[in-house]
Amino acid sequence: MKTLRVNLPRPSVSYDIHIGFGILDRGVFMIARSGWGRDYTVVSDERVFHHHGRRLMGLLADMGLAAQSVTFPPGEASKTVETALAVARALAAQGADRSSALIALGGGVVGDLTGFVAAVYMRGIPYIQVPTTLMAQVDSAVGGKTAVDEGGAKNILGVFHQPKAVIIDLELLETLPPREFVNGLAEIVKYGIIEEPDLLDLLEANRKALEDRDRDFMTTVVSRSCRIKKGIVEIDEEERGVRRVLNFGHTVGHAVEAASGYVIPHGEAVAMGMAAAAGLSERLGHLPREDRERIVRCLTSLGLPVALPAGVETEAVMEAMKRDKKKEGERINFVLLKRPGMPFINGGVPPALVREVLEEGRS
Repeated sequence: MKTLRVNLPRPSVSYDIHIGFGILDRGVFMIARSGWGRDYTVVSDERVFHHHGRRLMGLLADMGLAAQSVTFPPGEASKTVETALAVARALAAQGADRSSALIALGGGVVGDLTGFVAAVYMRGIPYIQVPTTLMAQVDSAVGGKTAVDEGGAKNILGVFHQPKAVIIDLELLETLPPREFVNGLAEIVKYGIIEEPDLLDLLEANRKALEDRDRDFMTTVVSRSCRIKKGIVEIDEEERGVRRVLNFGHTVGHAVEAASGYVIPHGEAVAMGMAAAAGLSERLGHLPREDRERIVRCLTSLGLPVALPAGVETEAVMEAMKRDKKKEGERINFVLLKRPGMPFINGGVPPALVREVLEEGRS
């Protein structure tokens, strides 16, 4: 088992990321020793709970921990204020109080929503992240961002609330459908683009290991991704500066998700957004053509889409970008590239150019 420490300016909210294969039982042992909660509530979606919830509940019981569960339907459609209220009401009905703690068992939707509820329930209670998707393991479970969607805007209501621990058991990925696994690769590619370009080469050279979900290789890429993410979070916990580069591909990506009615999953949408951001970077004279082509080649080689599908209108994406929570007034901020490993923020991209690049990507 590998352990990475997220060292934040406030030592009281620093925490460990534990990464390994078949470590869920050890994770529960650490929870039992921690004293984070008098009792625990596992929050999950119905699909994930079917695969892993009963086992986790059993492990908690074996450790003598009082535990209950709350579930909701899977998918982005559940990441709402209404679901958060339903979870909070269930907690209240179960008698959860300020000495209680939550365990988020699931992907990004579960982790974001559980963290949001933990942040606001009785003005804040502890929670632990147990991510079950590759996307959550390398990205959303780390960093303390919590949120729900509202009014067609993704993550528009949220608060920073760091978990007490992140327990990444790679064995949980074995029940992940192939499309969801590939979906998670988008965030790993992002880390290669913005921070460690050799990670792109590693992914392309080991496609067979990725397809096989090889234990050693997956431990390597998940650990590297978490190390990059935690390093950036340590510098800028609340996304006031350098952490914004983690949004590479997300300005267009979130808009694509919204324009598709959240039918297109996050990773695929971000892959389209990264291809668009690379295209904008080239068109604005920042990124050499060969670097843009390398990024697009890496995405496509891993089975990720790089162009808007026929069912998503360009104008719907443009309209959704106007609701992006990262915009400043009428200015929409983009993370662009000078070269792989050198991102920067640009808030002056002409909408006409964005539209043009999105349309070009379709051909």
